[in-house]
Amino acid sequence: MPSPSNATYASPSSSTEDPPPQGSKKYAGHRRNAASGRISAVLVEQSKRVKPWRSLVTQAAMNAMLDHRLITPLDGPLEAEIVFTVLKPASAPKRKRTWPTTRHSGDVDKLIRSTFDGIADAQAVADDSRIIRVTATKAFPSEHPEALTTPGAVIRLYTLAAPQ
Repeated sequence: MPSPSNATYASPSSSTEDPPPQGSKKYAGHRRNAASGRISAVLVEQSKRVKPWRSLVTQAAMNAMLDHRLITPLDGPLEAEIVFTVLKPASAPKRKRTWPTTRHSGDVDKLIRSTFDGIADAQAVADDSRIIRVTATKAFPSEHPEALTTPGAVIRLYTLAAPQ
């Protein structure tokens, strides 16, 4: 059982768009490493929505650290619980619960990746490799107990006790 939440934050999107999945990279040429002299490929994120999302997550994580008076990153084994709220398509039934299983709602693993990068950018965790357990849910607004009313995410990080 995890200890009480060390960092909990909501990262509402600043628009009506869904949290973006961090997807594939595209080739953008070559560059020479100044230190080693090696030539390597330059790869850039294809989705233009990832950078603003990561910035929102980073800001929310920094605010949560201030709220919880955390001055050092969380370290050791961690657990993450994330509820992503995604836009409900206009064609979806209005009066019954439906599931965000369309391509537009994104792959949950790619949503996690872009979110973890934002958390790491905020230095809320020593390294995102410290997160050893993840529970992630995609939901439409107000169709899950922790879903937001607009697109975004509720993110909770827990420290885990040492194994007995």
